[in-house]
Amino acid sequence: MSEESASKAVWRLDVGSEAETTELAQELSTLIGSGDAVMLSGDLGSGKTTFARAMIRALVEDPRLEAPSPTFTLMQIYEGAGKRVVHADFYRLENTAELAGLGWEEATDDAIVLVEWAERAREALSPDRLEVRLSFVDGDNREARRLTISGYGGFVARLASFKALRELLRKAGWADAKRCFLQGDASTRAYERLEKPDGHRAILMISPPRPDGPPIRYGKSYSAIARLAENVASFVALSQALRGLGLSAPEVYGKDLEAGLLIIEDLGGERIVDERGPIVERYLEAAGALAYLHAQRLPDMIAIEENGNYHIPPYDLDALLIEVELLVDWYLPRLKVPISSGARAIFLNLWRQALIDVASATPTWTLRDYHSPNLLWLARRNGLARIGILDFQDCALGHPAYDVASLGQDARVDVPDDLELKLLAYYAKLRRDADSGFDMAAFAKAYAILAAQRATKILGIFARLDQRDGKPQYLAHLPRIEAYLRKSLRHPALADVRAWYEANIPGLFRDA
Repeated sequence: MSEESASKAVWRLDVGSEAETTELAQELSTLIGSGDAVMLSGDLGSGKTTFARAMIRALVEDPRLEAPSPTFTLMQIYEGAGKRVVHADFYRLENTAELAGLGWEEATDDAIVLVEWAERAREALSPDRLEVRLSFVDGDNREARRLTISGYGGFVARLASFKALRELLRKAGWADAKRCFLQGDASTRAYERLEKPDGHRAILMISPPRPDGPPIRYGKSYSAIARLAENVASFVALSQALRGLGLSAPEVYGKDLEAGLLIIEDLGGERIVDERGPIVERYLEAAGALAYLHAQRLPDMIAIEENGNYHIPPYDLDALLIEVELLVDWYLPRLKVPISSGARAIFLNLWRQALIDVASATPTWTLRDYHSPNLLWLARRNGLARIGILDFQDCALGHPAYDVASLGQDARVDVPDDLELKLLAYYAKLRRDADSGFDMAAFAKAYAILAAQRATKILGIFARLDQRDGKPQYLAHLPRIEAYLRKSLRHPALADVRAWYEANIPGLFRDA
């Protein structure tokens, strides 16, 4: 087997009309970016120019662009939507040397290249390319075509994902839905809203399996130590389990676990906050949903229909500690605060001592991102079901105070002190009503510790999002998180941890 054939993905499908060919070309254009090459081949009249025209129109966002075949000019350049597209036809090309006279290298530098009859000068194109061969299909339908689509190099994974998504939409009954991109989140996930012609809506979640990073400790990656979900199986399992308890998680309409694709229920867009901040009634109801969840006897394993069992991992001491290290790795460098190896060791040891009791307490499901961006208000439902819960795929078995702290010290909006106290009091009342042995003092201590742990982690995450991922918008939240951290560090259980912060990050307190 050649090296090229080893890194190749092939997809064959039949279309019944020119309109279907055009639609497929438009869809495939979403895979194409600057520097990419698309090769078109097939007999005369098979539809190469039709396919190319549809793709060019989609790329430059001009549905009326003529884009005739460049048979005689050999090359035509189009620009639009921030892209430059070179459409070429090599049918009349005698040899590759002729391309130099056309200024081929200069014209195609960092451009999208679409070439008909590309097999006549294949070596002139990037090894990372998409090849589309159109052939006639026997029968009475003169517009029917068979398309053989091959991806090479970087297109192997892209084509596989595209094929998986198209097949999932077809199998789940959403192939005719209009797709609209929605803003992503701080993770690598992406979302689209699907809308059928009849108005029925759903959400497409695109969350490819998380590649394991380099080992950093115990031979494990950060994501493995922090107990982050590797694929969407966790979302499917927890969605099913939360809904089984009467809570409002999105129903899963269709799934491809291997590709990381889910079609899920669209719970709408009414939030638990408005332009003035938290809506008290809705935050209290969200706290009530947690109290209800934490009062249940919850399993550590959930059966997924047709996909075996999902085991919920422990939110153990190693996970909690690797998270607080993000402050040292990302937040402090942003402040240009140097930390010696000794100070780092003391930092981790102090946090280890603070977290031991929390990590060994009787665990429950810790959803880990239970705050306003991931909570919706479903006014037409009743009771606790009015809280729509969107993000829980990193759920772990941890202390119940963690999610209460996520809500009471919401990372995205200012939660006033009096509302935070109301949330704690309301949660505690509901827990005591369900269990007279509920220890509020122990819970309050754990709440302060985990609120400080979470704030410490988020400072590191938001700094990392800026420095590593090019998402500076998260820096706007740092003053809020710093204020939450200062508040939580006032608890006596964190006196030694607070002393370390005061000694090593004095500006954190000086600016208060």
